[in-house]
Amino acid sequence: MQLKRLILILACGALATFAAAAAPRSGRAAARSRACVAQEPAAGALMVLDHTTYDFGTVPRKGGDLVHEFAFTNEGTVPLVVVRVVTSCSCLKAVHPKRPVAPGQSGTIRIVYEPHKSEAGAFSKVVQIFSNSAAGRELVTVQGNSVDAAK
Repeated sequence: MQLKRLILILACGALATFAAAAAPRSGRAAARSRACVAQEPAAGALMVLDHTTYDFGTVPRKGGDLVHEFAFTNEGTVPLVVVRVVTSCSCLKAVHPKRPVAPGQSGTIRIVYEPHKSEAGAFSKVVQIFSNSAAGRELVTVQGNSVDAAK
């Protein structure tokens, strides 16, 4: 009986310790932590996208190609090199900068969606951007709804 009680107390203590460590910081500790992070520049390249999702809305399936550009900034300390961009289907094409993007400078990833290459209906396509950024890979999504013209 004593052993069961001891194990239960130790388990509760461990659970309470883990919960306290995982709880979000509040007050001064959180502000101090954010201030430290904000003051330290990122080591290496750091790709920061303006946005990661774009909705084309409802578009005609045979109405032509749809184009959107995802802007990004290199907020790191060394040039950012976009190594490759991988699309989730043959209905997408992507164009990315071939030259390094200097720290503080911006660039764009141009996405072209060809709705006539897909079935009519809702679509959500993912594009993977591989670079020498701290994350190594960023994801952007284009979505919408393609409809066939009424006959």
